[in-house]
Amino acid sequence: MILNRRSLLAAPVLLPMAAGAQTAPWQPNRQLRLIVPFSPGGSTDVGGRVIAERLSETLGQAVVVENRTGAGGAVGVEAAARSPADGYTLLVATNGVMTQAPHLGLMRAVDVRRELVILSKIFTTDVIVVVHPSIPAQTLQEFVAFVRTRPGQLSFATSGVGSGTHIFTELFMAVTGTQMVHVPYRGSGQAMSDLVNGTVQVMLDQPASSIGQVRARAIRALATSGPERIAVLPDLPTFTEAGFGDATVQSWGSIAVPAGTPAAAQERLGAAVREAVSNPGVISRMAAAGLVAVGNTQAEMERFAAQEFERWGQVIRARNIRVD
Repeated sequence: MILNRRSLLAAPVLLPMAAGAQTAPWQPNRQLRLIVPFSPGGSTDVGGRVIAERLSETLGQAVVVENRTGAGGAVGVEAAARSPADGYTLLVATNGVMTQAPHLGLMRAVDVRRELVILSKIFTTDVIVVVHPSIPAQTLQEFVAFVRTRPGQLSFATSGVGSGTHIFTELFMAVTGTQMVHVPYRGSGQAMSDLVNGTVQVMLDQPASSIGQVRARAIRALATSGPERIAVLPDLPTFTEAGFGDATVQSWGSIAVPAGTPAAAQERLGAAVREAVSNPGVISRMAAAGLVAVGNTQAEMERFAAQEFERWGQVIRARNIRVD
């Protein structure tokens, strides 16, 4: 190929410009939206709103929270996955929608592992075993012994068939050798109401939605599910301390974007999320809701989510959990 003098002179100028264009940092120039696939007030919504507020400050653009509820989170997840992959749509992706629902056929329209990319974890939260005051047990050990002598006589509430609270309770029963009757609700609000009035006797619930009733002594808390005690209930022992370490679980939330989102946008957004969860104000507000602010890299999150996917698939198959 023959190059004329003009092209030779132009080449040194064009090549640095092209290289610079490839490495230019991504910066949003308009409003972003953060889809929360569950109703307002729960842990996912609380954590998402705290992060959205901090991201707005960091990115210099408003981040508007949009609750898209329905079908166990599937409606919101599909809305996020089908959005333009341009960096302007984020999703609060939980352990339930990413690692449990797919095994239950609840994500038929979306392959979450292919159509979404998780940028970073944003929080973890335990579940706590709470019971109606009519239950005489004062400790988790006493409760397990009480239930073992009454197989099928106590009812446990959840926020729905196949929900995280349902699957966590199934694991708890498998580890403790107990048997209770499942009473599913369409959300944690009515479930908690019926626990308080004694319609059901037991619930494994997240602190964000149960701490008020515990403090009001409308229900009794027996133990928490995570590896360590939680700040909002420091006197409450863990499952491990009570002798049931194999039942240890945590819920978690993360920030995801549609697959195909430009790498530069993923990098910028991921860094902003990790900055948010290290912010003292974010940490404090999360803790007040029973959440632990935590971040990780995209690679770490990918490995972690894969492990969680396998773990919950095994539990769901072993317990024969089905959503009709």
